[in-house]
Amino acid sequence: MPVVLDARHTGGHRRGYVVRRALLVADVVALLVSFVGTEILLGRVTWGDVDPRVTKLFVIFLVSLPVWVVAAKVYGLYDRDEERTEHTTVDDLVGVFHLVTVGVWILFAGAWATGVTTPQIRNTTTFWIMSIVLVTSFRAVARALVRRSDAYIQRALVIGGGDVGQLVCRKMLHHPEYGIDVVGIVDDAPRELRPELAGTPVYPLDELDELVDRLRIDRVVVAFASVEDAGLLDRLRSLRDRAVQVDLVPRLYEIIPPNAEVDAIEGLPLVGVRPAGMSRSSRLVKRGMDIVLSSALIVLTSPLFFVFALLVKRDSPGPIFFRQERLGEGQKPFTALKFRTMTVGDNDGVHREYISSIMDPSARATGTGMYKLERDDIVTRSGRWLRRTSLDELPQLLNVLRGDMSLVGPRPCLRYETELFEPHQFERFLVPAGITGLWQVTARARSTFSEALDMDVAYARGWSLGLDIWILLRTPGQVLRQRGAA
Repeated sequence: MPVVLDARHTGGHRRGYVVRRALLVADVVALLVSFVGTEILLGRVTWGDVDPRVTKLFVIFLVSLPVWVVAAKVYGLYDRDEERTEHTTVDDLVGVFHLVTVGVWILFAGAWATGVTTPQIRNTTTFWIMSIVLVTSFRAVARALVRRSDAYIQRALVIGGGDVGQLVCRKMLHHPEYGIDVVGIVDDAPRELRPELAGTPVYPLDELDELVDRLRIDRVVVAFASVEDAGLLDRLRSLRDRAVQVDLVPRLYEIIPPNAEVDAIEGLPLVGVRPAGMSRSSRLVKRGMDIVLSSALIVLTSPLFFVFALLVKRDSPGPIFFRQERLGEGQKPFTALKFRTMTVGDNDGVHREYISSIMDPSARATGTGMYKLERDDIVTRSGRWLRRTSLDELPQLLNVLRGDMSLVGPRPCLRYETELFEPHQFERFLVPAGITGLWQVTARARSTFSEALDMDVAYARGWSLGLDIWILLRTPGQVLRQRGAA
């Protein structure tokens, strides 16, 4: 018997519907602006005068626009926002590059083959570069606008009231940019709710179907409910008729890297978990990128080094740099550099106690919602700003150039912190330590110490050059937003 839905309930496809159309408009407008802008730049279109060849080429371009849209659809450039919580324009870069490159050369090859015009390298290259820049930029603007609308918000239920289910709820609560509003937890025997989730309704599993309709649920996240798999499977199958997005937290999720591959044997899905670490060639590529980029950044930021040094010396007596022994790859000790942000003479006893306290999964955040030790009594005036913007870590570019660290990797930890590690968390030492990493661009100080370590392990297990580039591209935005600097 068909299910009659609440007329207000549009299901999990609502977000995708809005985002797809916004991105489509952004692509078409960006391509049109690129075409016209290229011809104006090259002088073939002036006020009151248009080269006839441009008019013919523009007609061909307009006719080809539906092909561009279909090609973008094939590349998956319209479909990822609906399911993925962290998808950004940075993730589209490879697809946009391929799409524009193929599209531009086919367009101009077609124009040459039909005798409309004889393409020149200058024309083609200008349109190609402008298209990549504008399509990427317009997509970023479209996403930013859509994410401010109510249509982007997905109402979610989390099935599972245990530690994992509550961890999922907390992460969604701390990341409003995901656009997910957790309206309840479904479990017949939930654990006591964490302080951050106080007031979140808890429902029995047999009400799931009715809840989806009554609460207009768009997304259901399954995180180890206290029910047999067979019974849960029947409940989830019933959601197919309601157009609800279903996400599953996999068993043994702690060992699965962020870029795990899904294979299949006769339709049975297999999640591939490759060994952690890096090959020799990967290390050479990563080290080469570190040398080039850190050298360039040191040159570009050298005026900031001078200014920050003056500020540090002005605020309190003592050295400009704070030097501290940290553990890098293979737990090899090295001296990490930072701009000094505290008064001289502080000991690490308070920090050691705090780290121990936030290793507990049930640890409570501070009043700011962050897992971060507040030391206002000993932090200098300039130090507060440097710490908040993470610019106190700028001298670590010297560590990168020296080979102690990499631009991207797990944060170098203190020796006493390893006393609190779980056995699997030592895998973070299989890759070089870094200035920025997966933890910094996703959670920062909004995660417990144990969760941050697990993200470091996920990075080590799923390392790729693409992941490093993705993290580097996201880092400036996180710094500018000053979101939970640690």
